[in-house]
Amino acid sequence: MDMNKEPLSRFRRICVFCGSSPGNKTSYRDATLELGRELVGRKIDLVYGGGSIGLMGLISEAVYNGGGHVIGVIPKTLMPREITGETVGEVKPVTSMHQRKAEMARQSDAFIALPGGYGTLEELLEVITWAQLGIHNKPVGLLNVEGYYNSFLGFLDKAVEEGFIDPAARSIIVSAPNPPDLVKKLEEYRPCHESTASKLSWEVE
Repeated sequence: MDMNKEPLSRFRRICVFCGSSPGNKTSYRDATLELGRELVGRKIDLVYGGGSIGLMGLISEAVYNGGGHVIGVIPKTLMPREITGETVGEVKPVTSMHQRKAEMARQSDAFIALPGGYGTLEELLEVITWAQLGIHNKPVGLLNVEGYYNSFLGFLDKAVEEGFIDPAARSIIVSAPNPPDLVKKLEEYRPCHESTASKLSWEVE
């Protein structure tokens, strides 16, 4: 093995936020499988919410079947609801939703949100807020399949315009319509916003 060879990615593990529903379009499924292939191709392991249904099940199977390591973090109370079949890879049971997010964040070098609903948005907004506060400086990406997140991105721009989000903090989130472009943007990301709470940690009880 050539020890001087460049690594395929600066990330060891990426956390993917996604729904326990598949969505109504095949494009969401296709983009999820393509992201799985992109992670496998770059030898990046997957951290995700641990479910075996919806886009969660698809991304975990795609990475696992491609030979990548998968870590699923799931609250014990959600296990019957989000695991209906066989889960793949390593499952880390936790006690609460808060602990789930903290553990997913701790395990990961970057974050990607696929199309999803309330849970996906909630996880996404928390890691954006943590970045804004300086709790981490890990890149956060939106997989904006067929413009799914256009209205959300428009809302963020409106919040900047109205003085609720600092323009530099707007740059925390990067987006792209397909996995190769998104992962490339995440690889190139450098934080340029002010951090205000670098001593904080998500591991605080």
